[in-house]
Amino acid sequence: MRALIQRVDHASVTVEGELVARVGSGLLVLVGVGRADTSADVRALAAKVVGLRIFPDEQGRFNVSLKDAGGAMLVVSQFTLFADVRRGRRPSFTGAARPDHAERLVDEFASAVASEGVDVGCGRFGATMEVDLRNNGPFTLMVETVAGRVV
Repeated sequence: MRALIQRVDHASVTVEGELVARVGSGLLVLVGVGRADTSADVRALAAKVVGLRIFPDEQGRFNVSLKDAGGAMLVVSQFTLFADVRRGRRPSFTGAARPDHAERLVDEFASAVASEGVDVGCGRFGATMEVDLRNNGPFTLMVETVAGRVV
């Protein structure tokens, strides 16, 4: 699995003019699922993202996790994180999981994060979404799992 993590002051997802989800201070996490990804990848990714100390403490050092900061997370499925652009000009998405598999694991990811006590909002799987955010920092990280381990 791949997650593009952005620390945000706020983020929201709109589909066809309808506000689907909105969070305040916290993280926007774009989640991509690969063909070989499993529930073990979900657990590893959720634990890593929730536990990352990427929020500033009183001295301005990155010592506070999302959970400890009381922040929320907006989860948006993003199959394009598995784009292969090595050949030609058109990206290939053959590394991305099939939609049914991907949707199940993105839902599992959101549930795993929520089970850690984090408020979670979700985009709408398979929809064309408008994602609005104010990146705080800016602060953006990429986290990837392989075979149930963060790499």
